[in-house]
Amino acid sequence: MNALFESVWSWIAVNALRLPLALLILVAGLWISRRISRILARVLERAHLDAVLIQFLKSVTYYVLATVVCVAAIGQLGVSTASLLTVLGAAGLAVGLALKDSLSSIAAGVMLMVLRPFTVGDYVTVAGQSGTVQKVTIFHTQLSTPDNQRVLVPNGAILNDTVVNVTANPTRRIDLVIGISYADDMAKAREVVSRVLAAEPRVLPEPAPQVAVAELADSSVNLVVRPWVATSEYWPTRFALVENIKQGLDEAGISIPFPQRDVHMYTEK
Repeated sequence: MNALFESVWSWIAVNALRLPLALLILVAGLWISRRISRILARVLERAHLDAVLIQFLKSVTYYVLATVVCVAAIGQLGVSTASLLTVLGAAGLAVGLALKDSLSSIAAGVMLMVLRPFTVGDYVTVAGQSGTVQKVTIFHTQLSTPDNQRVLVPNGAILNDTVVNVTANPTRRIDLVIGISYADDMAKAREVVSRVLAAEPRVLPEPAPQVAVAELADSSVNLVVRPWVATSEYWPTRFALVENIKQGLDEAGISIPFPQRDVHMYTEK
């Protein structure tokens, strides 16, 4: 014990002047680190970045600077920082390897918040899942499906896959295929469909709706019907058009055939 006390007092005597300076570096450095992180947050807010991303970058900046300050303060006490940096580097490598999947999701979350392929409220198809974006976090994106299920999609899966943003543009085109019988008048059918489109107020005049003969199929002559509507009116307009086109064709005496096949019987002589 006496040897221990002598060693402590000897260290204090040698580093008596270094200790206040080390404490000053620690206190001032932590204060400056916090100030820098807050300034960075304000700059990012002016750039209109996502609040979650701003908070994440603010925290990362503070802890990185705080680590540098602590190492500098320890070095001021005469302790060799080379070994300490080696230990920190090895620990960081081990943690990085153990959490590589989580770090990949974090990196993907940062990229999604910076690139913004979609925002909250958009209807998207990502990583095989479709729904309305409810929340974008560092680790995952939360979707709400049309039948009100909550789906959490890892950001890494989103960044490595195709992103389809259904509601990104203000207008969308409705694509319908209407089959009529080969015995029916194609011009009359096109006229009926055109009247239905003209009577629908949600169909946009520009670009002009298209009604054309697309295919001579096995059992029907297929017409393509392609009107443009506001994105928010896509499904109500589509449902209404399908119903009204069916009614209009029935009133005009134009049939919509079901798949059929002719069978010819031959008698062997």
